[in-house]
Amino acid sequence: MAESGKAAFFDVDGTLVRTNIVHAFAYYAMNQGSLFGTAWQTAKTVLSIPLFLATDRVDRKTFNELFYAYYRGQSEDRLETLADELFEDVLKPAVHSGSRRLVDEARRAGCRIVFVTGALDFTVRRLAEHLGADEVLANRMRFVQGIATGRVVPPIIEGAHKALVVRDWCVKHHVALEKSFAYSDSFSDYPMLAVVGHPAAVNPDARLARVARAYEWPILRTTEE
Repeated sequence: MAESGKAAFFDVDGTLVRTNIVHAFAYYAMNQGSLFGTAWQTAKTVLSIPLFLATDRVDRKTFNELFYAYYRGQSEDRLETLADELFEDVLKPAVHSGSRRLVDEARRAGCRIVFVTGALDFTVRRLAEHLGADEVLANRMRFVQGIATGRVVPPIIEGAHKALVVRDWCVKHHVALEKSFAYSDSFSDYPMLAVVGHPAAVNPDARLARVARAYEWPILRTTEE
């Protein structure tokens, strides 16, 4: 079948919302102590947050392996319930003022709306519904008998792997990469941006801003109406 459709692929953290997956984890740890068992375990988890942030800046793959291990032993049902609370308390208030406009513009252009994020799928599902995404490509926790193993189902969605996931999705859904759009705030998503025909830097970090200017990619702001 010929590739004829087009899609718009959106990074989430920093692009559409001002939070990231560490903020989500911090919310669980500090507001839902029962998720992590004893008060000591909760305190230890909170103290690990600076380590998560530092590791994320250095090595995204190592960060993912370290970060998701902290979910080991948690109930799938409990995590799903907390995800609803997370959306209402943290994610919904953190949506950038221009995010819905950007998503709506892509939809009016005839694109299928796809969120591509390193977050766990259950933590962003409500956000995707809220902003009108058609599909979410996110990391999925591996559960055994309803209990989290602390490992995600491969491939881990991060960095260069985002580009591979986007490419495979386009093949599966008969969508043309060269007609499609991608949006991100982070230089780590350069491979995803480069693989589509119409990349855009959104609220870009310094490195991505330099690349966007060099390649004459649009630089957009969802932090503004």
